Amino acid sequence: VQLQASGGGLVQPGGSLRLSCAASGRALSSYGMGWFRQAPEKEREFVAAISWPGRNTLYADSVKGRFTISRDNIKNTLYLEMNSLNPEDTAVYYCAAGDTAYVSALSTGYKYWGPGTQVTVSS
Repeated sequence: VQLQASGGGLVQPGGSLRLSCAASGRALSSYGMGWFRQAPEKEREFVAAISWPGRNTLYADSVKGRFTISRDNIKNTLYLEMNSLNPEDTAVYYCAAGDTAYVSALSTGYKYWGPGTQVTVSS
């Protein structure tokens, strides 16, 4: 499975962005999916996860109520809708696919990773 995240960019505080993660090489059927992020000089941290086929979701407390994870299983694509962005959300965002259908907040629960997309929140 190859994953490619897109949709990052520069946005002002309070703004919104929608990240996409397109999968190729193999369908995402039976894979739980997740988003992680890594800010400069910080550890990679969990953002959100969604089960296969999409019934269950899990969010980090820091993004709960502002971010929404979803997936289109026909298009083989994962999404992250981000609203009310603040400078603390600035990071490289990575999408990942697990080797089970369940949600997981642990990076060790994911087998495939994309190269990441930069999100910068600044005025």
